[in-house]
Amino acid sequence: MCGIVGIVDAGGVSIQLYYAMYALQHRGQESAGISTYDGTTLYKIKGQGLVADVFSQSLLSDLKGSAGIGHVRYPTTGANLVENIQPLNFRFKDHSISIAHNGNLVNTRELRAGFEQEGEIFTTTTDTEVIARILMDEIGKSGGVEDAVNLCMHKVRGSYSVVMMIDGIIYAFRDPLGIKPFCLGKTPGGFIVASESVAIDALNGTFLRDVRPGELIRIDNAGIRCTQIAISACRAHCIFEYIYFARADSIIDGKLVYEVRSKIGGKLFDEDPVAADAVSPVPDSGTAYAIGYAQKSGIPFIESLMKNRYMGRTFIMPSQQQREKAVRIKLNPISAHLKDRSVVLIDDSIVRGTTSKRIIDLMREAGAREVHMRIGSPQIKAPCYLGVDFPTRKELIASDKIEEEVRKNITATTLHHVSLDALIEAIGCGKGNLCTGCLTGCYPLPIEGEFGTIPHIDFVAGTYQVGLDSFEKGS
Repeated sequence: MCGIVGIVDAGGVSIQLYYAMYALQHRGQESAGISTYDGTTLYKIKGQGLVADVFSQSLLSDLKGSAGIGHVRYPTTGANLVENIQPLNFRFKDHSISIAHNGNLVNTRELRAGFEQEGEIFTTTTDTEVIARILMDEIGKSGGVEDAVNLCMHKVRGSYSVVMMIDGIIYAFRDPLGIKPFCLGKTPGGFIVASESVAIDALNGTFLRDVRPGELIRIDNAGIRCTQIAISACRAHCIFEYIYFARADSIIDGKLVYEVRSKIGGKLFDEDPVAADAVSPVPDSGTAYAIGYAQKSGIPFIESLMKNRYMGRTFIMPSQQQREKAVRIKLNPISAHLKDRSVVLIDDSIVRGTTSKRIIDLMREAGAREVHMRIGSPQIKAPCYLGVDFPTRKELIASDKIEEEVRKNITATTLHHVSLDALIEAIGCGKGNLCTGCLTGCYPLPIEGEFGTIPHIDFVAGTYQVGLDSFEKGS
């Protein structure tokens, strides 16, 4: 979960960081933070709540400097506590260091225990601080950031896209499997790294490319230097980014998410067609799927649920009680579009099933004759340990139920999940380059108590300088 951004711009970065984080708000809604550096001083403001709640114009004007990083948080490791709000900031051997992280480590406990045995005291409960300790420890010994990132990639296991600022220089790196998204762009006055390309769009910038798995990028006012630290024999991009989490207008590892979801919608019709009066999405995450289904089937696309745009995502609300209460406030049925009609209702996924059942109940109360549920992901069978919040099998309705049992539970007239093969074909990067752990129970790296593979990773030292002019020419 979470969204990260780093910007270097001689004209100042605080307002740009604010807009970029606003574009990434869907990735985390519990807290937000910004750190900037003006050559002598590290400025930092962070707090609980949405980006617009935490920052005001006057506060942003206090965040001086030509380099900065920002973070929007949804906690997967570490509770929702003030001390866990990122970026985490440190004063280390006369250096000002700030760090933010998107992802989830699966060996946090053992790494943290190792530091504590050596007398280290942690101030947070996040895995981000573990990453920071590894980096600072090695920088203190060798003085080199590249060596520190190399050691970090050797030691940590899990998903991580990291942005770090040391004395106004931005460093960004991504795990060798490329599990969580990360991209690089050029703004009118500088450069940006961010979790999704929509953050670049928000600044009227130019998307350059994805940060490569295992790559370290250094950005300062002189330009960019890229170092390939590690190369994996395969990749494991999070399949749930395409299914649900990323914004539909983002480009994730070379794929426009909207197009992927539209293709999945068409495959839903191919796999299990049904006669109906209308195709309707659960907004907003089901919209692209529903458009693809409507185009393929010829059934009219009609909105039957109106979303309250001021509500957050019910899926990432902390408690089940909060999720259930939010459904009616968030979605209101349009009775005139439902009365006596047979509707194909399309959503991205079914996690716990309670939200789907409540939505179908609302539609029937509004007069729908039939509700045929179509889902843009296969059944979610297993926990995610790498950054998406469905951590236990007990919470997953499909973990011990076949599709027909789920259909009865949510009271749909019919139910069909897209097949895994169709989903992979729609994404277009091959099964061997996707993490499908939540769908198959097979993970791309070793996880205690689960079936996981051991990826082959080569550590290399290929540094190449890329300046402003080179990027402007498209190289």
